[in-house]
Amino acid sequence: MTSVEITLVLLSALLHAVWSTSIKASGDPLSFNLLQGGVTLVLGASVLPFIDYAALPSGLWKWLALSCLAHGVYAYWLSRAFEHGDLTLVYPIARSTPAILPLVAVPLLGEHITAGGALGIGVVVAGMWLVQVGARLAWNAFSSPATRFAVLTLASTVAYSLSDKAAMTELAAEPVPGGLPPVLVFYVLMSVGHFVPFVPLVLLHRGARAVAAAARKDLVAASVASLIGFLGYGLILKTLETAPASYVVAVRQTSVLFVLVLGIVRLHERPGRARILGAAVTVVGVALIAWLGK
Repeated sequence: MTSVEITLVLLSALLHAVWSTSIKASGDPLSFNLLQGGVTLVLGASVLPFIDYAALPSGLWKWLALSCLAHGVYAYWLSRAFEHGDLTLVYPIARSTPAILPLVAVPLLGEHITAGGALGIGVVVAGMWLVQVGARLAWNAFSSPATRFAVLTLASTVAYSLSDKAAMTELAAEPVPGGLPPVLVFYVLMSVGHFVPFVPLVLLHRGARAVAAAARKDLVAASVASLIGFLGYGLILKTLETAPASYVVAVRQTSVLFVLVLGIVRLHERPGRARILGAAVTVVGVALIAWLGK
């Protein structure tokens, strides 16, 4: 990865940590997520008329459909995890994508991972594990509702990382009709489409009254979070145009360090020494990817 690509991903990591903290702090993560998604939907709807759909690459649509499904269930499962557990517990599990993504990105996308890059990814994964289970191997640490939903969130993150990478590769291969940036085209289509699975799940679990109550309380905060999320993931999509998905996802795990700080300062959580050490190990892994993953 180049220094520019790493900088973009690190900034995205910070924004994602702020975004996640705002969801956890809301008190009603599902409704809050629906509200902020609604803001993005309104903004995205203003762009839809300017997209020349017939001229988009034919290979884009299957990846877009998978991305919409994966992002929809991601938003649902992440919200459910935050309902049951601390931010500093749930987040590292949900962001442990480097443990799985290279296993599928290499055969499916044809990515090449250097030995140094693999070492960096392994260190990132070790940091994630240390944050979750501490210094001892504790399989029962994954038995709570919070961790189960976090693992489901992890699975959806792997899915959308792959589909988003494939979609951005399709869009970057040729100019997008109308002169719109490929990142904007994909983000708008995905943001609108992910509502198809997400809205029914929220209404089934929370109901319209809870969402209306959350709107009266948190609409402004959700609007701000929506803009933060838009910018943060836009940076990731831009990086995915040129950088291997395995490296991008691994570097983005520095968000775990930001989350630990925000969890302590804003949410008054008290992570133990093992979680703090795990966050530091994660940063070391990211540095190895930047140094050796070329």
